[in-house]
Amino acid sequence: MPENDRLSQAEIETALASLAAWSVVDGKLHAEFTFKDFNEAFGFMGRAALAAESMNHHPEWSNVWNKVVVDLVTHDAGGITKADIELARKMSHYVG
Repeated sequence: MPENDRLSQAEIETALASLAAWSVVDGKLHAEFTFKDFNEAFGFMGRAALAAESMNHHPEWSNVWNKVVVDLVTHDAGGITKADIELARKMSHYVG
């Protein structure tokens, strides 16, 4: 299956089993990360931004002080794809 094909519900549920911080909210992969302070949150965002840019797959996200809220969805596919799962895995790794 190409990376930009929409995943089935079963495929999403299987992927979520190994993505503890993530859930599906409003049809998007969703996670909220809390860090020690703004510097740590911003460092995470910098690492995640470089990964997203290298994949040409960019998150919907926001940051307030030590909290980063992330939503991942492939708009062209109309849902969650392998690219979203891969970026979620990378982001989870950067959280530590």
